[in-house]
Amino acid sequence: MTENTTRRGAGDAGAPAAVSEGPFLVVGLGNPGPSYAGNRHNVGAMVLDELADRGGIRLSPGKGKRARTLIGEGRLAGRRVVLARPTTYMNESGGPVRGLLDYHSIPATDLVVLHDELDIPFASVRLKRGGGEGGHNGLRSISRSTGTKDYLRVRVGIGRPPGRQDPADFVLKDFSATERKELDLLVAEAADATEELLTRGLEGAQNVVHPRT
Repeated sequence: MTENTTRRGAGDAGAPAAVSEGPFLVVGLGNPGPSYAGNRHNVGAMVLDELADRGGIRLSPGKGKRARTLIGEGRLAGRRVVLARPTTYMNESGGPVRGLLDYHSIPATDLVVLHDELDIPFASVRLKRGGGEGGHNGLRSISRSTGTKDYLRVRVGIGRPPGRQDPADFVLKDFSATERKELDLLVAEAADATEELLTRGLEGAQNVVHPRT
């Protein structure tokens, strides 16, 4: 890496040329198995699959420090990426993520986590670095295992549960029939936002993504 391409995380402000060439670790959160596949809690994994399709990246079971994941390497938006989905349950996501960071020598600042977000209206996408986990067990596990909250998040809005429904039950239900009509578009927009993040860095991507969703 030359002096003009000093490694900087995607969260650093500035022109795209200042953004790290990677690799970035992009993780889509969800629970394993077909019974969870359509759940709101699995939308992060849905976005990861969309990114893998766009990049022509095949996800396959990892071994050693990359165990308990489906993983693939390639390029997205001109950046080197490692795409991964933990095959553990959501509340155990942190161990596999930490193993991948260690194996690929990727700093947590270049970790991008794709996840569902109750506090954002359905069909909206928001980007941020750090902050709290908002009761999200996957984020909590990652923060605990990596020892930091200073990683990038692509927050895919699923909205709050209606009435007095328990949020834990709400996230483990499939999207409603009405929501499913917009789900493909939401997944595509979240994938677009991830590519903007890799290309522009956090501030630049927020300026593009937040006004349109």
